[in-house]
Amino acid sequence: MTWKGIGVDRMGCAWLIRRFIDPEAEFLFIEAGSTELPEGAEGFDIPGVRFTHHRGHCSFHALVQSFELRDPVLLRIARIVDEADTLQEIVLEPAAAGLDAICEGLRLISGSDEEALEKGCLVYEALYAQLLSQQPGARGSSR
Repeated sequence: MTWKGIGVDRMGCAWLIRRFIDPEAEFLFIEAGSTELPEGAEGFDIPGVRFTHHRGHCSFHALVQSFELRDPVLLRIARIVDEADTLQEIVLEPAAAGLDAICEGLRLISGSDEEALEKGCLVYEALYAQLLSQQPGARGSSR
């Protein structure tokens, strides 16, 4: 469960949850500012919940750390989402601004958060595939 009006971090979290943590997860969207969660619901990217911003890192980063996901591509995506969603003093990931703009645009052209999420998952899947192809030893890798 997360707030309505999903953007770069919440789209990424939902993709991460479905792809790597719980493929059967269902997502509910509540009004921004609300902190009342239905019984049994796990919130993310909502202040005060377990999976939210901590120590300057985004909610995506909190999920990767909490579930001890050690995939180097996921760690890189966490850094990209950090840069896109939180104030950073230095820029290390040039893709961050583009990912943020694309997710914002998906929200604007979608009729619902569910529709934006479906489109956003495709973007994150493509980002994962592209970064995976850059890993040493990956098929098509120049490294």
